[in-house]
Amino acid sequence: MNRSTTRMLSRVKAIYLYIREKGMVSTTDLAEEFGITDRTVQRDLHVLQYNGLVTSPNRGQWTITERKVKIS
Repeated sequence: MNRSTTRMLSRVKAIYLYIREKGMVSTTDLAEEFGITDRTVQRDLHVLQYNGLVTSPNRGQWTITERKVKIS
């Protein structure tokens, strides 16, 4: 894996763990917490949503799903 892919996967994992810890967060909260743009957050959340790990019950608000995840 190249460095940018590894960095992206690490960031996606960190975002998932942050949402799991906080409960419900906004896209803007994530951008500020991780020092990245809203667009980057949206791309990362799309990866998590595609894999059934997060959901957005209200526009711009994110929470984890009930899907079991093994974190390594």
